[in-house]
Amino acid sequence: MKIETMTMPQLGESVTEGTISKWLVNLGDTVNKYDPIAEVMTDKVSAEIPSSFSGKIQELMIPEDETVSVGAPICRIEVQDSKPIEENVSVKETARSLSADVGLSVPARYSPAVLRLSQEHQIDLSKVTGTGAGGRITRKDLLKFIESGPIEKESRAEVAPPAEEITIKKLAVMRDKTVNDIQQSRGANDEEIPVTAVRKTIAANMVRSKQEVPHAWMMIEADVTNLVVYRDQEKTAFLKKEGFNLTYFAFFVKAVAQALKEFPQLNATWNGDKIILKKDIHLSIAVAAEDSLFVPVIKNADEKSIKGIAREIAEFAEKARNNKLRAEDMQGGTFTVNNTGSFGSIQSYGIINYPQAAILQIESIVKRPVIIDNMIAVRDMVNLCLSLDHRVLDGLICGRFLARLKEIVENISKETTAIY
Repeated sequence: MKIETMTMPQLGESVTEGTISKWLVNLGDTVNKYDPIAEVMTDKVSAEIPSSFSGKIQELMIPEDETVSVGAPICRIEVQDSKPIEENVSVKETARSLSADVGLSVPARYSPAVLRLSQEHQIDLSKVTGTGAGGRITRKDLLKFIESGPIEKESRAEVAPPAEEITIKKLAVMRDKTVNDIQQSRGANDEEIPVTAVRKTIAANMVRSKQEVPHAWMMIEADVTNLVVYRDQEKTAFLKKEGFNLTYFAFFVKAVAQALKEFPQLNATWNGDKIILKKDIHLSIAVAAEDSLFVPVIKNADEKSIKGIAREIAEFAEKARNNKLRAEDMQGGTFTVNNTGSFGSIQSYGIINYPQAAILQIESIVKRPVIIDNMIAVRDMVNLCLSLDHRVLDGLICGRFLARLKEIVENISKETTAIY
């Protein structure tokens, strides 16, 4: 018998850390190679980690809801077969130190948590010794550095006034005071709900988007009466033939892809001193599953038929409900389309899916009285709400995009639009 150590795998190209949201095994459990042993949440995906070995669980090294860097040890297994599965053999080091006599250095990469903490306390990261994989600086290294004494500021150009030394003990006092204040304001019948790893990740992404992206918002109203008639005529035969629903959302996704081809400025990202226009149209769509929200991606949506888009929407929804979405399902999105109308919403202000430049909310289709040729008519109307990154986009181009999208959806009919 031999004791082997499993490490946090890299679940995405730019993923640097993950949170153990739930252990699926206990100490002493016997597992087979490829059996899922833990659920992990990153800023991009929720996934199960398969066991690299067959054997008995000897130690769970990371508690649930704790975040660790890629490559960090997470559990130990007494193995029967010491040959690990191929996917976990090599976890790339994301930072390493080279000896000074070589005269070369590799720039270190830091996790968002490390960067955020260093900025808050103005810590020069070159002064911190990392204990993580390949010399990576972890959050624990920073907390130890803060506890050790006064923090040396990064900039020496100006002499700053003496600052109060922040220690772990003082941080704990501040935390306890905050918790005490919250507890005092809590009612006798209030219920405390623990924050899950999924909810923490969603919260972090939303805060980042709102803090970094200057949001602006626009809305346009479209008459989709012809679309409603067309879809109602086809939905029963389509379901019988294909085995999945022909939804309104599939028509809207196809229309958005068409409009993005004509207005590629919205299919872009902000990159500091330049804007990057994405040539491929990969549409992120929001899919809900109980208390979780996932954003899988319909790749090359402009090249797919309405039937093909409807199929992918149905498949992603099924995967989300059964926790089967893969990391690759969630990657590469260039623009987000959100079906808020499925919840009955008629107007909403979406938070942009960072680092994309815009998000479109498709609201509920409702019957409204409108004026046509000076006569009142009851029509099926929908609001299309666009949130935009004002660094990348302005009202002029977004207004033209929405006007074109309105034209496309208002002209969807059996005579003009093919489902297959």
